[in-house]
Amino acid sequence: MNHTVVVVGGGYGGSLVARELDSEADVTLIDPREAFVNAAASLRALTRPDWAHNAFFSFATLLQRGRVIRDRAVSVDPKGVTLASGERVEADYLVLATGSSYTYPAKPRHASTSIAQQLNDLRETHEELAGTGRVLILGAGPVGLELAGEIKDVWPDKHVVVLDRADQLLPGFLPEVRNALRHQLDELGIDVRTGTGLTALPAVAAGRAGRFAVTTDKGEQIVADIWFQAFGVEINTGYLADGCLSPLTGQKTIPVTERLNVQGYEHIYAIGDIVALPDPKMASYAMTHADIVVRNLKAQLAGDQPDAVHTPASERRILLPLGTRAGIGQLPTPDGVAAATAETVYQRKGADLFTARFASRFGST
Repeated sequence: MNHTVVVVGGGYGGSLVARELDSEADVTLIDPREAFVNAAASLRALTRPDWAHNAFFSFATLLQRGRVIRDRAVSVDPKGVTLASGERVEADYLVLATGSSYTYPAKPRHASTSIAQQLNDLRETHEELAGTGRVLILGAGPVGLELAGEIKDVWPDKHVVVLDRADQLLPGFLPEVRNALRHQLDELGIDVRTGTGLTALPAVAAGRAGRFAVTTDKGEQIVADIWFQAFGVEINTGYLADGCLSPLTGQKTIPVTERLNVQGYEHIYAIGDIVALPDPKMASYAMTHADIVVRNLKAQLAGDQPDAVHTPASERRILLPLGTRAGIGQLPTPDGVAAATAETVYQRKGADLFTARFASRFGST
């Protein structure tokens, strides 16, 4: 009899683990959504609704042998998973890959779990945004800046203001990368104000059209027609809070070993945003973790000793498109890291936002 591998969470890392182990074990993937959402494409899906379907990949095409349970985990213990429906799923091996939540539209609304619901959300917000002239974005991290770039790519005449309380754009990245970013933002006409917050959030709901005025903590008034929140990551480990598996850290992440085992369990792994590692909370790192876990689980399933070890990232990498024609990047080199050209950013991410890669994973065309 094959061993059972249960993967909780079908995001960037979890879907990769499930796919790679499908021929090696009896795989069960647990996720409340109908489809994998390529969050890297969400912002373009907002500004270009005719293109939005490219961000979604049905779990129905992911596995050839295994099964997908559309439900939410509410508890995990050393023997398996308890679901919101009350169903119990036993497991020989467990992989926890539930990632993190982020504010809409960078990630879907929590209650929208079907492709149809999520596409409808994006269409409605697109209609709200299309009729506005002045846009305010709170948060000048990669999400806020990428959203600003996508808006300007479709509506170059819209006035876009981005605020952030931090004093620098992309702190920790190379000076030449940050300088190139500032130059491109200026060229696009995006008004980015660092070291600036608001005295109160707008009275209008985020993503809804409606003229409003807000005051910055410097006493300046900003008038806009719509605003978006581009900050606020929440680690999705609530189902572990009961302590049936392992204590969480103060940041609600789960401690793991160098082989990405949950501490104290050789048959349980955790990957991606939920792990207590210094790696950035980014999709590329979740997929790196997934590769390590796949190697270790394949060894265990074959009766061998797992030996794949993860070394936390020492250098930061990023590909940040600003629409389809601009963008900045920082990528690893044999000597550390180096700035990437706008053309490299376009070729590696900006052109299709990784949709071709995931079409291959999900057997789509």
